[in-house]
Amino acid sequence: MLTDTACRNATCPPEKSRKRLADVGGLYIEISPNGSKRWFAKYRFGGKEKRLALGSYPDVTLKAAREGRDLARKARDSGSDPVQVRQAEKIAKAATGATTFEAVAREFHSVKAAGWSDGHATKWLRMNEIYLFPHIGSLPLSNIKAPSLLATLRKAEAKGILSTAQDLQQMAGQVFRYGIQTGYCERNPAGDLKGALKPHVAKHFSAVLDPVEAGGLLRAIDSYTGQTTTLAAMQLSALFFQRPGNIRAMEWAWVDLEGAMLTIPPSDMKRKKHEKVNGKPHLVPLSTQAVRILKMLEQLTGSGRYVFPGARDRKKPMSDGTINAALRRLDFGNDEHVAHGFRAMARTMIAERIPGIPADMVEAQLGHGKIGPLGSAYDRADYLGQRRQMMQTWADYLDKLRAGAAVIPLPLAA
Repeated sequence: MLTDTACRNATCPPEKSRKRLADVGGLYIEISPNGSKRWFAKYRFGGKEKRLALGSYPDVTLKAAREGRDLARKARDSGSDPVQVRQAEKIAKAATGATTFEAVAREFHSVKAAGWSDGHATKWLRMNEIYLFPHIGSLPLSNIKAPSLLATLRKAEAKGILSTAQDLQQMAGQVFRYGIQTGYCERNPAGDLKGALKPHVAKHFSAVLDPVEAGGLLRAIDSYTGQTTTLAAMQLSALFFQRPGNIRAMEWAWVDLEGAMLTIPPSDMKRKKHEKVNGKPHLVPLSTQAVRILKMLEQLTGSGRYVFPGARDRKKPMSDGTINAALRRLDFGNDEHVAHGFRAMARTMIAERIPGIPADMVEAQLGHGKIGPLGSAYDRADYLGQRRQMMQTWADYLDKLRAGAAVIPLPLAA
């Protein structure tokens, strides 16, 4: 009988093609001149001598090899060829591996990602890799039941990230629905978890919405003593009420000072992927106040690509935390007003304080797309006259607030 020490110390003379050391019951270890060692079990089936590969030593220990030999003997005694049994097991294992949650999720991702935005595709897969794959990724899709999925989702819930837990439930549901469509499973346990997770109450971005307080915010911004580009970014955020990402990444190629127009390419807008590729650019008419600020900035950064270049690398845009940091420096905390709050400030105050501007036109200017029967109309270049008038009226209203004028509804300019 072999011992583990004999297996460990066994070598093959260089003049031989292989060396075999026998155990009992047909088990032996085969050593090659390069030092590799493999287990085999000899047996007879159908009147022929065959051998079954049991793996490499030391990954497969002497004890494990003997157990494999014994299982092969039982298969033979029951009338089955051990080699065929092993092949069937490999096929079954490969099939199971192809239908695990992770395998199906990655297949679903590869099918759908082409129609998603790059950001959403990356986030979808990354969230699965962090929260779902480590716990249920290796399980066959058809074996995952509602309690197992719920236990996984509650790990995210326990961290206090309730919105993430709900997003994960939705993502898991997408995988199971795809699994049903492709025959990998027959049920979607995510659908059975409706109401099982703690509710998430969405928190809106903090924003100054009162006209008097808005006047104080504007005066505080004008008193900012940091970088000139940061000051201008805050001022234009109030005038443009565009997304912070579009403000900080603004390029001079988008700016037409003579025509008083900012043209944001569709690829840089928050849209679905096909809209980024096939959609129209987003037009932002420039008020006289905005043109004045941009002409000043042109002297500082006009030779580069970005209107607001990064402080350390001018080939990159301003950091996404710059405006919020400046607002905190002006004593406006995250619970009072943030960079994204300029959008809510404009939307609310235009609706409440400036009569005559349809809500659909404001929504279109915010870049919210086609809302209501007039949404698509206001998003067309034919309506630039009305939108230009709205942006100038808004800029003039901000000047009144900045000056501390009496806060009364401002009629739309003629």
